[in-house]
Amino acid sequence: MTDAEPPTIFVVRNEVDPDHEYHCDALEACFPDGEVIDFPAGERVPLADADGVVLTGSTAGVYESETHPWIADQKTLVRELVEETIPTLGVCFGHQVVNAALGGTVERVGTTATLVEASLADDPLFEGVNSVVVSLHGDAVTDMGRGLERIATTDHARVFGTRHATAPLWTVQFHPEVTADLRDRLVDDFEWDSGEFSFDDVTAGPVFENFKRIVADASA
Repeated sequence: MTDAEPPTIFVVRNEVDPDHEYHCDALEACFPDGEVIDFPAGERVPLADADGVVLTGSTAGVYESETHPWIADQKTLVRELVEETIPTLGVCFGHQVVNAALGGTVERVGTTATLVEASLADDPLFEGVNSVVVSLHGDAVTDMGRGLERIATTDHARVFGTRHATAPLWTVQFHPEVTADLRDRLVDDFEWDSGEFSFDDVTAGPVFENFKRIVADASA
């Protein structure tokens, strides 16, 4: 990358169900200059061209490699990103596949579809981010991967976000891309209930802007 070129961030879409592509669409929209990779369709990240990588959510489980062989390839990708120290952000399934790729454990725990209050560490990724976030997942990381440290936790999910100790790698179980605009879809698909909080309490969007800044600084 030259001084005149913006960093190249690859958005790796992981959804396998066309009826649930909307969360990937929402995340992709947060990176209008990003390069999109449809991983389940067989597309792969050209690491030599990557300044940053974002791994999206999915209705697939990271333990379903027999049904979805591409999951094993994505675990390999995670290890390569760590080795190459390419800034990486994993969201929901992305959070889980990173931990699994590095030797952690992901288990089916039952769906949580609501707004929750998370305890967020003092980390550059969370600058300007409110503690109320969108929790939408049925699997959870129960043991972290090698080299990962916990940076977010909730009452229902002990490992709600991680950061690698030496590589520029972050993960979040929550969905910064999901806003009130998707509420009706969430109600229909996941019996969504906001509980005691409102989407007015959610300011998770800066996660992506913070990651862009991290990538830009690493690429400078």
